[in-house]
Amino acid sequence: MKKLAIIVLVLTQVSCKETNKDTKANSSEIDTIANQSAMVVNQENMEDIYQFKVKTLTEDDFDFSTLKGKKILVVNTASKCGLTPQYEQLQQLYDTYKDKNFVIVGFPANNFGKQEPGTNTEIAEFCQQNYGVSFPMMSKISVKGDDKHPLYQFLTEKAKNGLEDSEVSWNFQKYLIDESGHVAKVIDPKTLPTDDVIVNWIKG
Repeated sequence: MKKLAIIVLVLTQVSCKETNKDTKANSSEIDTIANQSAMVVNQENMEDIYQFKVKTLTEDDFDFSTLKGKKILVVNTASKCGLTPQYEQLQQLYDTYKDKNFVIVGFPANNFGKQEPGTNTEIAEFCQQNYGVSFPMMSKISVKGDDKHPLYQFLTEKAKNGLEDSEVSWNFQKYLIDESGHVAKVIDPKTLPTDDVIVNWIKG
């Protein structure tokens, strides 16, 4: 009788273990399906950068839809910041890859320490005289706060870009946009434009 009880107990334990394995497996499958579903929802809600039309420093129209098929680096700039010398690396990056379906688009902004106080004309002169900037530079905008430009709402809000929520933390934060017009990466302001993480993305 004792042997029978032991056998029943062992069989019960084995059965429980198998059930736990099945439960874990089912739970894992459910998590995978949920993650895939979330990705699909995000992709369906993703906007792209091609919807935006802005003004350049010279008040000309600039339509992002003309950049379809290119990789784009969008950066907020300032003329009186400790990171302002990044203009040099940005221009170097642009010169190296501008003929390889890559473009940089700069947006001067005065959101941080009022380090971009100049007019559009003054900014254009500063960029040309000091760094020989030839990549497209847009009219000054706001990149955070209540008056945040719609383009930067797209870049910083997951509900619009489908990737992640972010906040522009300082001048020279970079947003990498893929060939389909979607946000691919957010790069810290202190990361140089010529850093491997950016260069490898352009080459990839």
